[in-house]
Amino acid sequence: MIVSHRHRFIFFAVPRTATHAIRDALQPLLGDEDWQQEALRLSVRSPLPALARIGHGHVGVREARAVLPRDLWRSYFKFAMVRNPFDRFVSVCAMLNKRNPGYRGKEMAFMKAALGVPRFRQRVLVRPQAQMLANEDGQLDLDYIGRYESLPQSFAAICRRIGVGEPALSVANAAAHQPFATYYDSELQRLVGDFYRRDFALFNYPTALPCA
Repeated sequence: MIVSHRHRFIFFAVPRTATHAIRDALQPLLGDEDWQQEALRLSVRSPLPALARIGHGHVGVREARAVLPRDLWRSYFKFAMVRNPFDRFVSVCAMLNKRNPGYRGKEMAFMKAALGVPRFRQRVLVRPQAQMLANEDGQLDLDYIGRYESLPQSFAAICRRIGVGEPALSVANAAAHQPFATYYDSELQRLVGDFYRRDFALFNYPTALPCA
């Protein structure tokens, strides 16, 4: 999460949606009074204790709205990026198994088994995007939601809105995997579709795979 008072925006960092690339691009634009929360690389925390206690940078809308000043919430440009849930889940699992040599060749079996484990389903990286970005009424409470699938265009729109030149986006924290549709059979498609049902509906992603 980033809160910039200089440019009057709030960035919600949804895991596996080019979050680190966007952070890296926005970092040089931040002023002394701006702040962010991240645990993986920078290890920086919010000056607000309630958010700092969360311990990671993927702060949700409900968590932020509960403690940020009302005027700030209403007047700042609030944005996030989202990603096709089928694609994002493959990326999540590849990242979690980055150092697991036994994962390659058994990706589908891992993903099926993992979705049956409650503790796995509750992980920050795994949780549905809607759970992070929707408000108490289950509705989106942001000014702009870009898409990973059109990242350059979405980021350009964000930069125009906050009134800055468009910094170059680098590749950061990428997970190595093949095209996501190649990891699915009908069973895994059903499991992922059920778990991320709200994501598909709220962000208008197709529930059919590209190869279907």
